[in-house]
Amino acid sequence: MELTHIGHSCFLIKGKKSSVVIDPYNPEMLGFKMPKITSRILLNTHQHEDHNHNTSVSHDYLFDTPGEFEVDDISITGVDTFHDNKEGKERGKNICFSILFEGIHIVHLGDLGHLLDEKAISKIGVVDILLIPVGGHFTIDSYEASKIISSLEPKIVIPMHYKTSDCKLEQLAPVETFLHEMGEKNPEKLDSLKIQSAPTDDNLKIIILNPSH
Repeated sequence: MELTHIGHSCFLIKGKKSSVVIDPYNPEMLGFKMPKITSRILLNTHQHEDHNHNTSVSHDYLFDTPGEFEVDDISITGVDTFHDNKEGKERGKNICFSILFEGIHIVHLGDLGHLLDEKAISKIGVVDILLIPVGGHFTIDSYEASKIISSLEPKIVIPMHYKTSDCKLEQLAPVETFLHEMGEKNPEKLDSLKIQSAPTDDNLKIIILNPSH
């Protein structure tokens, strides 16, 4: 399985027989390219234009609601959450997607805006790889992200939704703020994550995936 960070909160997961794209973005809103992609499955965590630019992705299946889905032996659970810490009154709802892909549990938190309660943690279940927003303002910030990481206990953490030099969303904090919060001075940096099986190392690993846009 190969996991690629397209940019912002958009990721492509490719396996031997299938593929998943999560949260394609409108390039005009963010200021950088959104490439054309072909994928078997497309997921939207919520309906904001930096997460639902679906015309960029040629796909067979679209899932954008909470629930349980299965395609090509890929099991997907969408967990209902909120985009803010006021039960959606400011920014609406958000879906956290838990994806079992070739034996590896990947969780994408979308634009989560609050700490997770025990019910949500139970629904999300096992987490091998956690894709978590860290930029604050529109989502959880680096401190809240650290708390969620402690509650979900992933093996690998990949930050997303943070300020980059080419991003128009000036309010976002850079990924360095999150790394400082986590006490991580030398994170591994990769163009993509290639992994054959669920990680077994109990030591948390933070990986920065270079955006491929």
